Amino acid sequence: MRFDAELLLLAMAPVFLACIGWEAWHLRRTRPGAQLYSWRDTLCNAALALLQQAADKLAWLAIIPVYAFFYDRYRVHTWPASWVSLVVLFVAQDFLYYVFHRCSHRVRWLWAAHVVHHSSERMNFSTAFRQSLMYPIAGMWLFWIPLAVLGFPPKQIVAIVLINLGFQFFVHTQAIGKLGWLEYVLNTPSIHRVHHARNDRYIDTNYAGVLVIWDRLFGSFVEEDPHDALVYGIVEPLSTYNPLTATFHEWRSMAADVVSVRGVRNKLRALFAPPAWATQYHARRAAGLAVPEADAPDNDTAAFQTTRRH
Repeated sequence: MRFDAELLLLAMAPVFLACIGWEAWHLRRTRPGAQLYSWRDTLCNAALALLQQAADKLAWLAIIPVYAFFYDRYRVHTWPASWVSLVVLFVAQDFLYYVFHRCSHRVRWLWAAHVVHHSSERMNFSTAFRQSLMYPIAGMWLFWIPLAVLGFPPKQIVAIVLINLGFQFFVHTQAIGKLGWLEYVLNTPSIHRVHHARNDRYIDTNYAGVLVIWDRLFGSFVEEDPHDALVYGIVEPLSTYNPLTATFHEWRSMAADVVSVRGVRNKLRALFAPPAWATQYHARRAAGLAVPEADAPDNDTAAFQTTRRH
């Protein structure tokens, strides 16, 4: 892979901005009064993107040497430059992205970073910019270490990660309907709209990056239903356009929960249980109900183990 993926994405910036402009114009013309764009939401998304990009620039300085360590010491193969190696790298990284993405909805520590992307109640191209500067702290980079062990150099790993994320910009839209047979192979706007919805039947589904085959293989695929209108955002709404609040609100909540719960098991749950554990914990406290405190599991603590996120 003999090109700079960061420069490629930078060169794509005018395309991204043009898509946002076209979508805003198109949706205003075809869905008058729907208010699918707002200046405050879009500016918040842009600010979050800038913060995330700055954090990533610094993080790569520390992370690339880690990939180099595993590549130099533990790689099991050395891939010659070819289309075969490119395809293997693409498929392997896309699968690892699926694993990372699914874990980000099932582990609160990871969700604390990923929730930023889901916290907007709008779904449009600008939502793709809504990213967290805390991904390096959460540990997103750990999921790409197997690529170094497989024998891919650090710069190729960074490049394929950026290309995968660049593709995902184009699935954040309500202006494009279903795309026929492509729905069986690729992540599409329809598939990704489901992922961003907070309807009960849609939550924690469709984790695809580029290829939707992983969702179909591992049972996490749900099709968009025209009779079940999509409602976007998170179950506990953010209700602010402040990018710093959007970035850190779940980290603050998680830290407060760790301090307030009693028992080692509950403290670990506050950090690593599915995010719905916290939702139910907050609901019980607000209702004045008893909160499980013992380390030993019982019916109350078992009730906190759910399959739903914030």
